[in-house]
Amino acid sequence: MAADPAVAEAARLAAVTKVAQAENLIDLRLLNHQVCGVRTSLLPTAVMVGLRPTAHERRYCYEHAADARAALAAWDGHGHPPGPWIKCEGAGIDLLNPEFGSD
Repeated sequence: MAADPAVAEAARLAAVTKVAQAENLIDLRLLNHQVCGVRTSLLPTAVMVGLRPTAHERRYCYEHAADARAALAAWDGHGHPPGPWIKCEGAGIDLLNPEFGSD
């Protein structure tokens, strides 16, 4: 019998929640089957995507924590998050936001 996907997602979120405080992760959410949150310990602040207890898939760097938190709150987990992210980084990913600084 296959495992219930909702149970598996809840387990992933619970595992990340255990390390969230030590890693300065806030606003944890499950979006598009991935654990996401905002990391505030390093400059710039980042929306972290695909969080696991020891790693992440990618991060979107924002200049201001308020922008990162608002982006995560508004995002559905598909495509790129909204707002003025500067750069997306991850394994094999090094993307500058083409809209950053265009206003």
